Amino acid sequence: MRKRKKSEDSGFNVWRSYSDMMAGVLLLFILIMCVTLFQAQKSYNESIKERDDKIALQEQYTAEILAQQSELDEKDSKLSSQDEQLDKQKKLLAELAAQLKEQQDSLDEKTSLLATQQKKIDNIIGVKADVIEALQKEFSKNNVSVDIDAQTGALTLNANVLFDYDKSELTDEGKQELADILPIYCKVLLQKDYKKYLAEIIIDGYTDTDGDYDYNLELSQKRSLAVAQYLTEIRENFLSSDEISELQNYLTVNGHGSANPVLDSDGNVDKDASRRVEVKFRLKDDEMINELNQIMNTDKTSDFEKSGSN
Repeated sequence: MRKRKKSEDSGFNVWRSYSDMMAGVLLLFILIMCVTLFQAQKSYNESIKERDDKIALQEQYTAEILAQQSELDEKDSKLSSQDEQLDKQKKLLAELAAQLKEQQDSLDEKTSLLATQQKKIDNIIGVKADVIEALQKEFSKNNVSVDIDAQTGALTLNANVLFDYDKSELTDEGKQELADILPIYCKVLLQKDYKKYLAEIIIDGYTDTDGDYDYNLELSQKRSLAVAQYLTEIRENFLSSDEISELQNYLTVNGHGSANPVLDSDGNVDKDASRRVEVKFRLKDDEMINELNQIMNTDKTSDFEKSGSN
């Protein structure tokens, strides 16, 4: 009986030990599971944090890339604007170069023209100087005292000698003076060396400033015409038939009234000196000299305007 009870107690202890062992195993399993779950949760949390960090870093990189892209776009826009400005400047430089070339071509053309004109002027000045010198020598040779301009060759005749006051008919003394002077003047101008350059022989009449304009103009015209008529009366005495014909083609008569009065040293009108008749000549290329002066004046005006605009 006792053996049976002892056997039963032994079997109970075995099962209890087994149960305790299983409970220990279960507890261990639970502990392992808890640790595993904790580790898994920790790993999950770390993974979530790492993912969030990566997302944040990615967003930061994205923001930096966008900022850099925006900066690049801005620089590209500036470069495009600079390229446009460079293109405009290139076009402007091309236009300026074209204008400079055009101006240079014009300048070269004017320089060439001025050089040509200068040669003609030198020739004309030389011819005019030769004519004036020949006139002075011829008058001196014939012992005739005259008032001749050394620059222009204009011969001034005193109207007080040629005419009575307020008259247009030549006096005997005036006729004698013209007979001494006009043949010498005309013969020199009609010489072969000078005739080819001659354009006009001009007789200009002037009055003093007394009287009205119309009356003085008519009187000056009549006086210059009287001198010209007397010249035609005596021309056969010193000119050949061919020279007479040439003289008619060259002769020009003008009346200027009281224009261009002669002034004394104090700047007052010298009435006696203002009453005068001038005999002068004009060479064919005097117009060219005037044209050259206009060209030079135009160039000076243009240069002044350009300097003013700059």
